[in-house]
Amino acid sequence: MAERLLLPVLAMFGRDREMTGVDIDRPLLAAILALAALGLVMMASASVGIAEESSGTPTYYLLRQLVFLAVATLAFAICLRLPLEWLAASAAPLLVISFFLLILVLVPGVGQEVNGATRWIPLGPVNMQVSEFARLFLLIYFAAFLERHGTVLRESVRPMLPVALIMAVVGALLLAQPDFGALGVFSATLGGILFIAGVPMLIFLALVGITGLAGTLLVLAEPYRLERITSFTDPWADPFASGFQLTQSLIAVGRGEWLGVGLGDSVQKLFYLPEAHTDFLFAVLAEELGVIGMAVTIGLYAFIVWRACRIGAASLRGGRHFGGLLAYGVGIAFGLQAFVNMGVNLGLLPTKGLTLPLMSYGGSSLVASALGLGLLMRADLECRRAGRAASRRARRRSS
Repeated sequence: MAERLLLPVLAMFGRDREMTGVDIDRPLLAAILALAALGLVMMASASVGIAEESSGTPTYYLLRQLVFLAVATLAFAICLRLPLEWLAASAAPLLVISFFLLILVLVPGVGQEVNGATRWIPLGPVNMQVSEFARLFLLIYFAAFLERHGTVLRESVRPMLPVALIMAVVGALLLAQPDFGALGVFSATLGGILFIAGVPMLIFLALVGITGLAGTLLVLAEPYRLERITSFTDPWADPFASGFQLTQSLIAVGRGEWLGVGLGDSVQKLFYLPEAHTDFLFAVLAEELGVIGMAVTIGLYAFIVWRACRIGAASLRGGRHFGGLLAYGVGIAFGLQAFVNMGVNLGLLPTKGLTLPLMSYGGSSLVASALGLGLLMRADLECRRAGRAASRRARRRSS
């Protein structure tokens, strides 16, 4: 039933004649749609106050998010029809596009600065956060790279040299914005697919150690990053300055208790909780829907990540290494970003400025998430088709 919601969109692009209900992972699609719908409701609730103050219209952000959601749906549908073979062949141009976007945003007069960070490129009435798309394009490139060099990777350190060089340049560009959170999530995602691709354990542990040391030095090098760590350990020591975001978030979570105060009845979203409709949407959800609402949300994210890992494992078993690594990468990145955002909201992690995938307000995050999930379902679709084709060949041979 869930896949029927996308059939009109697929028809607009010449829906694949061979695509059937058997090809679609219905539970995964249902979880994605449920998460997007829940996010839309919570974003509308969380943004009412700030929308009315900034634009005079309580539904300002809701209407914009609906437009973003329509674009994201089209992006998802396109990716669902995009052959992974073509995508793998386009890995090098996507790498070039990633570098171009990360450099372009730093050009004076092009990138837009918000709260001391230059991460957005204005495109008329909207702003594009380049790191959201660059991370996905880089993931596609590395999945294709590891597929090509998989055998050599298990025997030599040589293929790791271009990986290290590319990551060094990407890291420098992301830190120049600065976007330490995006760099951390992507570094962990790359580490995950390197491990799955079969990098020797000693090399993998060395990479983890070097990355951890570099991260520690980066935190110590910037006073504002160190302040985030110290305020995270004891936000109540300075609740009206460095600890303000976290203390307000914890108050929202505490007010929710088991069943929440009721949808739309959050108090913290009314100018107490900063960025209530973006970075701290989960805190508003916790206040309005309580522990039960948090559990449902976490369950949906966990299900999508679990399904992504199953798709990745099935693809690798079937010899579809690019699709398998891509599926694992999408699942790791999606789950890790959600985990970091929720961890920040619950006081388990320092503030990172990462949105909640599919739920927080913002076109870049929503569209990039839809692109990644569309490619995940495409990997599953191709894996299912290959499995059915193998079964048909086996039946013909046996008969």
